[in-house]
Amino acid sequence: MLNVVQISKQFGSIKAVNNVSFEVKPGEIYGLLGPNGAGKSTTIRCLSGLTVPDEGECLINGHSIHSEPIKAKQYLGLVPQDLALYQDLSARDNLQFWGQAYGLSGQALKQRQQAVLEQVGLDKRAKEPVNNFSGGMKRRLNFACGIIHEPKALLLDEPTVGVDPQSREHLLNAIETLKQNGTAVLYTTHYMQEAERLCDRVGIIDQGKIIAQGSVAELRKQMDEKDLITLEGQFDDADQNKVSDYEVLDFSPGQIRLMAANASAHLSEILARFESQQIHQASVQQANLESLFIKLTGRELRD
Repeated sequence: MLNVVQISKQFGSIKAVNNVSFEVKPGEIYGLLGPNGAGKSTTIRCLSGLTVPDEGECLINGHSIHSEPIKAKQYLGLVPQDLALYQDLSARDNLQFWGQAYGLSGQALKQRQQAVLEQVGLDKRAKEPVNNFSGGMKRRLNFACGIIHEPKALLLDEPTVGVDPQSREHLLNAIETLKQNGTAVLYTTHYMQEAERLCDRVGIIDQGKIIAQGSVAELRKQMDEKDLITLEGQFDDADQNKVSDYEVLDFSPGQIRLMAANASAHLSEILARFESQQIHQASVQQANLESLFIKLTGRELRD
């Protein structure tokens, strides 16, 4: 349903996207994960037709978003990170506007308005102006506007950023319902727990390239059953030798990150190698997407 085929895009001397390819099938959620500036937004802009790649192609249900935009976009929905709402209009009127923009009218539009309002938990606030809404409610309405026309493919660019727990759960449940109904979803997020809950497959993008791709289970195997140990404190160059027998991912004056199998059993012995005043905090994280991301990129997702 969604096909990105070897796309590249350069802005001046910066190659924002470098030969990126992936596919999202009907009823599948594909997570595109990467730090700020990794190329996620440029990829979404290419897929939505807002940016033309220098090389490669983006297809929606077999139609090029660039050479056949009208045919391609009839299958596509977009929920941008920036709110695409009219603040002075009510929730229902915002849905009316976007529904008409997608070609809906009459009873079909009214039915979709009611359905998506219920889906995101705003049916009792439908007549209120958006200005009265909390940030989380606005995010929910932003999502509802992107699915008013029942798209077969949906681009979600960090739809839960900055929302309250109640709104996040509404949105995640709505996304899971879309998957069950056969929608192909491309999902970007800074929250690894969301990716692990929602995504059937994940692509990790860094410096414009996909550096790992597969199911959550497949990517976890790349950790070789090792856990992530993080030491925070005050370190100098000589301290790196104290953990040289481990797989050191990152070393700086304020932090050491290293990998170890059965890390909790090794932690006491590792701490004993340092002076007591050097370590301010120590933590162990079992192998998951977050620790894999740090291993592959040397950075946390939000870095």
